Amino acid sequence: QLQASGGGLVQAGDSLRVSCVISGRTPRGYGIGWFRQAPGKEREFVAGISRWMSPFYAESVKGRFTIFRDNDVTVDLQMNNLKPGDTAVYYCAADEEGVVTNDRRLYEYWGQGTLVTVSS
Repeated sequence: QLQASGGGLVQAGDSLRVSCVISGRTPRGYGIGWFRQAPGKEREFVAGISRWMSPFYAESVKGRFTIFRDNDVTVDLQMNNLKPGDTAVYYCAADEEGVVTNDRRLYEYWGQGTLVTVSS
């Protein structure tokens, strides 16, 4: 039900946008979270947007990343001023109740992930 895309190889300081296409009966009704997982590390919350359009961000990306609903079925994560520490596989996830949480266990659906690599 979720398809993530847009990853790639960029240099530090560059920008990149990743997208999550949502399929289902009511795409706008889901809360959408973006998570990332770097090699050897736990999957961590990056940003999320609730069904009521409220955005939430991890402290590490505040001021650099922006999450928004591009249309009825797509949630984008605009990433600016990327750093090598942002290198990871980025996953989008959906919560049926429309809320956002940094607890990955509470999301019912997951996309396949898209790799973002930031070189120094």
